[in-house]
Amino acid sequence: MSKKATHVSETQATAWLKAHGVPYTEHPYEYLEHGGAQHSAQVLGLDPFAVVKTLIMQDESGKPLAVLMHGNRTVSTKNLARQIGAKSVEPCKPEVANRHSGYLVGGTSPFGLKRAMPVYVESTVLELPRLWINGGRRGFLVGIEPAVLSGPLGAKPVQCALAE
Repeated sequence: MSKKATHVSETQATAWLKAHGVPYTEHPYEYLEHGGAQHSAQVLGLDPFAVVKTLIMQDESGKPLAVLMHGNRTVSTKNLARQIGAKSVEPCKPEVANRHSGYLVGGTSPFGLKRAMPVYVESTVLELPRLWINGGRRGFLVGIEPAVLSGPLGAKPVQCALAE
């Protein structure tokens, strides 16, 4: 990594991780509007496949759900809907996603969500040795063990990544 990272003040996400006894590492970086997981992976020298993005979506009745996906993969909303028993799934508009999650888009974490909602994780994310995911603020990732997603967070595995 480049220069020594500084400590980032607590967020809803890091408070959740601490409350659940989850060890994590902090990885602040220079946020780039619309840079996404690919940008954070590049500036932190990480594999974009191991940087996991948190996407807030909704089903046909407007109920929110979170999807955790590899930073360099896209969600097939059709496959996701079929696997979770929904008629359809679509990404929320940014302002709606912000309202549901309590985070700003670009800083959304699955930990400490404002509104209770189901969380789904691409199954291959759980096979990573370690992953980096948003820590609750733009320009801030946390490094964690994948078991946190299926354990304390209760994310349900799905297979909805579009083939490259």
